[in-house]
Amino acid sequence: MSRLNAFDTRPPVTLYHDGHCPLCQREVAWLSRHRRREQVRLVDIQAAGFDAEALGTSFPEMMGRLHLQDAEGQWFIGMDASRALYAVLGYRRLVWLSCLPGIAPLMDAGYRWFARRRVRLGHWLSGRRESSRERE
Repeated sequence: MSRLNAFDTRPPVTLYHDGHCPLCQREVAWLSRHRRREQVRLVDIQAAGFDAEALGTSFPEMMGRLHLQDAEGQWFIGMDASRALYAVLGYRRLVWLSCLPGIAPLMDAGYRWFARRRVRLGHWLSGRRESSRERE
């Protein structure tokens, strides 16, 4: 799949997210307030009753990388899921920039690094935020 397929994403889309991840929770909160929020259905893969196998994948696979499915059933995974989401939300110039040769591989590698560490980073940032509030 080409990174440019993100521009062909057909809304509404379904974004599968980790409801236990602090950073994911912040993103979902932002999405729920976004002016195009009706274009995005949010599904917490940590919710009781969620069945990844019914989607043809596994829970560990979905925990490892972001998954998004568009209205035509096309799947976007990892950084491509982020690109597709932001294309649907109207940030097409940012998506285009993230697809440029030289930038795209850096974005993809950065996403992989972040995805492996997202829960720890989220807890670390939450802890730093709380300790700075305590100092005030």
